[in-house]
Amino acid sequence: MKITKTQFLKSSRTVETCPVTGKPEFAFVGRSNAGKSSLLNMLAGKRKLAKTSSTPGKTKLINHFLINEEWYLVDLPGYGYARTSKKLQKELLAIIQDYLVNRQNLWCLFELIDCRHKPQQNDMLFLRWLGMNHIPFAICFTKSDKLSSQKLSASLDYYRAELLKDWEILPEIFITSSVSRTGRDELLSFIENMLKQNTLN
Repeated sequence: MKITKTQFLKSSRTVETCPVTGKPEFAFVGRSNAGKSSLLNMLAGKRKLAKTSSTPGKTKLINHFLINEEWYLVDLPGYGYARTSKKLQKELLAIIQDYLVNRQNLWCLFELIDCRHKPQQNDMLFLRWLGMNHIPFAICFTKSDKLSSQKLSASLDYYRAELLKDWEILPEIFITSSVSRTGRDELLSFIENMLKQNTLN
């Protein structure tokens, strides 16, 4: 897929105030320091599509971006940032979960995980919640450029072993880096194939 046009549509505080579009939505979520904004900018080929910051946790709204006038890239708030209050963390998680459960035109959620770290409790709990609520999702391991190939392979093996404790079949997994642009073509092809399959059906 070649992205030729991107357009910011709206920021929403709740799923009820999200735009009425009817178009497919592909959402991205993760811990507040997983590199989500950088990955979205890399994916769209725009430096400032999503706001990046040295301080994680800046995204606190549901942001809709129209891609090629065909589908929406949805930037969800980050979760689990330790320097925010427990109250705010709960509020942001509630916004995320409300969108995921009630947004009818969500086609797939991409869960972002920093591959440099061992499985974090809130990541694993969130993944289990996705399964329990039948949310279609894939996993994007971010910041792969920060590890050697050997350490990256070991990290992914460890994650797969942990995931298999809860899942009989693993979700689709992508290895990404916003620096080296690793995974961009694979992610866009995955989205393109989903769109084509729906057209054929």
